Amino acid sequence: MVKQHFLSLALAFMAAVSCIGGGQQPASEEQAVVPENYQSANPENMQQVRDFLHQAGCYFLATVDGDQPQVRPFGTAEIIEGKLYIQSGHVKNVAKQIAANPKVAICAYNAQDGRWLRITATLQEDPRVEIKKAMLDANPGLRSLYDENDDNTAVYFLKDAHATISSFTAPPVEIEF
Repeated sequence: MVKQHFLSLALAFMAAVSCIGGGQQPASEEQAVVPENYQSANPENMQQVRDFLHQAGCYFLATVDGDQPQVRPFGTAEIIEGKLYIQSGHVKNVAKQIAANPKVAICAYNAQDGRWLRITATLQEDPRVEIKKAMLDANPGLRSLYDENDDNTAVYFLKDAHATISSFTAPPVEIEF
Protein backbone atom coordinates (compact mmCIF):
# COMPACT_ATOMS: atom_id res chain seq x y z
CA MET A 1 0.00 0.00 0.00
CA VAL A 2 2.77 2.47 0.91
CA LYS A 3 4.60 1.50 -2.29
CA GLN A 4 1.47 2.30 -4.35
CA HIS A 5 1.05 5.70 -2.72
CA PHE A 6 4.75 6.46 -3.20
CA LEU A 7 4.46 5.65 -6.91
CA SER A 8 1.36 7.84 -7.18
CA LEU A 9 3.17 10.75 -5.53
CA ALA A 10 6.25 10.27 -7.69
CA LEU A 11 4.14 10.29 -10.85
CA ALA A 12 2.25 13.36 -9.63
CA PHE A 13 5.55 15.15 -9.05
CA MET A 14 6.66 14.32 -12.59
CA ALA A 15 3.35 15.71 -13.87
CA ALA A 16 3.85 18.90 -11.85
CA VAL A 17 7.32 19.41 -13.28
CA SER A 18 5.92 18.88 -16.76
CA CYS A 19 3.17 21.40 -16.01
CA ILE A 20 5.63 24.20 -15.27
CA GLY A 21 7.75 23.65 -18.33
CA GLY A 22 10.02 20.74 -17.44
CA GLY A 23 8.88 18.76 -20.47
CA GLN A 24 10.45 19.35 -23.84
CA GLN A 25 8.29 20.75 -26.59
CA PRO A 26 8.92 20.39 -30.32
CA ALA A 27 10.72 23.40 -31.82
CA SER A 28 7.88 23.85 -34.29
CA GLU A 29 4.62 22.26 -35.34
CA GLU A 30 6.40 20.86 -38.39
CA GLN A 31 8.64 18.79 -36.12
CA ALA A 32 5.78 17.47 -33.99
CA VAL A 33 5.25 13.75 -34.50
CA VAL A 34 1.84 12.17 -34.04
CA PRO A 35 2.30 8.89 -32.15
CA GLU A 36 1.29 5.71 -33.95
CA ASN A 37 -1.25 4.88 -31.24
CA TYR A 38 -2.74 8.40 -31.06
CA GLN A 39 -6.48 8.55 -30.37
CA SER A 40 -8.32 11.64 -31.57
CA ALA A 41 -10.92 13.49 -29.57
CA ASN A 42 -14.17 11.62 -29.36
CA PRO A 43 -16.60 10.75 -26.57
CA GLU A 44 -15.26 7.20 -26.13
CA ASN A 45 -11.73 8.47 -25.53
CA MET A 46 -12.89 11.05 -23.00
CA GLN A 47 -14.93 8.30 -21.32
CA GLN A 48 -11.79 6.14 -21.17
CA VAL A 49 -9.98 8.92 -19.30
CA ARG A 50 -12.92 9.51 -16.95
CA ASP A 51 -13.21 5.78 -16.24
CA PHE A 52 -9.49 5.55 -15.49
CA LEU A 53 -9.78 8.41 -12.98
CA HIS A 54 -12.74 6.69 -11.31
CA GLN A 55 -10.99 3.30 -11.20
CA ALA A 56 -7.90 4.86 -9.64
CA GLY A 57 -10.17 6.33 -6.95
CA CYS A 58 -7.87 9.31 -6.44
CA TYR A 59 -5.83 11.42 -8.79
CA PHE A 60 -3.38 14.22 -8.20
CA LEU A 61 -3.88 17.69 -9.64
CA ALA A 62 -0.79 19.84 -10.14
CA THR A 63 -0.98 23.61 -10.37
CA VAL A 64 1.61 26.35 -10.16
CA ASP A 65 1.87 28.82 -7.30
CA GLY A 66 4.25 31.47 -8.58
CA ASP A 67 7.24 29.37 -9.65
CA GLN A 68 6.48 26.48 -7.26
CA PRO A 69 4.46 23.41 -8.34
CA GLN A 70 1.66 22.37 -5.98
CA VAL A 71 0.11 18.90 -6.02
CA ARG A 72 -2.93 17.65 -4.15
CA PRO A 73 -5.36 14.71 -4.29
CA PHE A 74 -8.72 15.05 -6.06
CA GLY A 75 -11.57 12.66 -6.65
CA THR A 76 -14.18 14.26 -8.90
CA ALA A 77 -14.25 13.66 -12.64
CA GLU A 78 -17.49 13.62 -14.61
CA ILE A 79 -18.48 14.02 -18.24
CA ILE A 80 -21.27 16.58 -18.50
CA GLU A 81 -22.52 17.97 -21.82
CA GLY A 82 -19.60 16.34 -23.62
CA LYS A 83 -16.86 17.85 -21.44
CA LEU A 84 -14.75 16.34 -18.66
CA TYR A 85 -15.27 18.32 -15.45
CA ILE A 86 -13.58 18.42 -12.07
CA GLN A 87 -14.76 20.28 -8.96
CA SER A 88 -13.25 22.29 -6.12
CA GLY A 89 -14.03 25.29 -3.96
CA HIS A 90 -13.29 28.96 -4.60
CA VAL A 91 -11.94 29.42 -1.06
CA LYS A 92 -9.17 26.87 -1.65
CA ASN A 93 -5.67 27.82 -2.77
CA VAL A 94 -6.03 25.51 -5.77
CA ALA A 95 -8.84 27.71 -7.15
CA LYS A 96 -6.68 30.80 -6.74
CA GLN A 97 -3.79 29.05 -8.51
CA ILE A 98 -6.07 27.96 -11.37
CA ALA A 99 -7.34 31.54 -11.72
CA ALA A 100 -3.75 32.80 -11.98
CA ASN A 101 -2.58 30.03 -14.34
CA PRO A 102 -5.23 27.61 -15.68
CA LYS A 103 -2.66 25.16 -17.09
CA VAL A 104 -2.63 22.02 -14.97
CA ALA A 105 -1.37 18.46 -14.92
CA ILE A 106 -3.21 15.43 -13.57
CA CYS A 107 -1.68 12.11 -12.64
CA ALA A 108 -3.36 8.89 -11.49
CA TYR A 109 -2.18 5.34 -10.87
CA ASN A 110 -4.32 2.21 -11.11
CA ALA A 111 -2.74 -0.29 -8.73
CA GLN A 112 -4.98 -3.10 -10.00
CA ASP A 113 -3.42 -3.19 -13.46
CA GLY A 114 -0.21 -1.18 -13.02
CA ARG A 115 -1.15 1.54 -15.51
CA TRP A 116 -0.81 5.27 -14.94
CA LEU A 117 -2.43 8.27 -16.53
CA ARG A 118 -0.95 11.71 -17.12
CA ILE A 119 -2.99 14.64 -18.42
CA THR A 120 -1.98 18.15 -19.32
CA ALA A 121 -4.83 20.59 -19.90
CA THR A 122 -6.15 24.06 -19.43
CA LEU A 123 -9.03 24.38 -16.97
CA GLN A 124 -11.99 26.58 -17.83
CA GLU A 125 -14.41 27.44 -15.05
CA ASP A 126 -18.10 26.91 -15.83
CA PRO A 127 -20.26 29.05 -13.52
CA ARG A 128 -23.60 27.56 -14.59
CA VAL A 129 -25.73 26.28 -11.70
CA GLU A 130 -26.96 23.30 -13.74
CA ILE A 131 -23.38 22.08 -14.25
CA LYS A 132 -22.59 22.48 -10.55
CA LYS A 133 -25.77 20.57 -9.71
CA ALA A 134 -24.91 17.77 -12.13
CA MET A 135 -21.43 17.46 -10.60
CA LEU A 136 -22.78 17.39 -7.05
CA ASP A 137 -25.56 14.96 -7.98
CA ALA A 138 -22.90 12.62 -9.38
CA ASN A 139 -20.82 13.05 -6.19
CA PRO A 140 -23.40 13.26 -3.38
CA GLY A 141 -20.74 12.97 -0.67
CA LEU A 142 -19.72 16.54 -1.52
CA ARG A 143 -23.16 17.93 -0.68
CA SER A 144 -22.16 18.37 2.97
CA LEU A 145 -19.47 20.82 1.80
CA TYR A 146 -20.87 22.35 -1.39
CA ASP A 147 -24.12 23.50 -2.92
CA GLU A 148 -24.76 24.49 -6.52
CA ASN A 149 -26.20 27.80 -5.32
CA ASP A 150 -23.30 28.84 -3.09
CA ASP A 151 -20.46 31.14 -4.08
CA ASN A 152 -17.86 28.53 -3.17
CA THR A 153 -18.56 25.67 -5.58
CA ALA A 154 -16.25 25.77 -8.60
CA VAL A 155 -16.48 23.40 -11.55
CA TYR A 156 -13.92 23.35 -14.33
CA PHE A 157 -13.79 21.51 -17.63
CA LEU A 158 -10.59 20.33 -19.25
CA LYS A 159 -9.82 21.88 -22.61
CA ASP A 160 -6.86 21.34 -24.91
CA ALA A 161 -6.30 18.14 -22.94
CA HIS A 162 -3.61 15.62 -23.78
CA ALA A 163 -3.74 12.34 -21.88
CA THR A 164 -1.26 9.48 -21.89
CA ILE A 165 -2.08 6.08 -20.43
CA SER A 166 1.14 4.17 -19.77
CA SER A 167 2.38 0.90 -18.33
CA PHE A 168 5.59 -1.08 -18.23
CA THR A 169 4.08 -3.80 -20.44
CA ALA A 170 2.39 -1.97 -23.32
CA PRO A 171 3.00 1.05 -25.54
CA PRO A 172 1.49 4.30 -24.26
CA VAL A 173 -1.93 5.37 -25.47
CA GLU A 174 -2.17 9.06 -26.39
CA ILE A 175 -5.57 10.78 -26.21
CA GLU A 176 -6.57 14.37 -26.90
CA PHE A 177 -9.87 16.04 -26.18
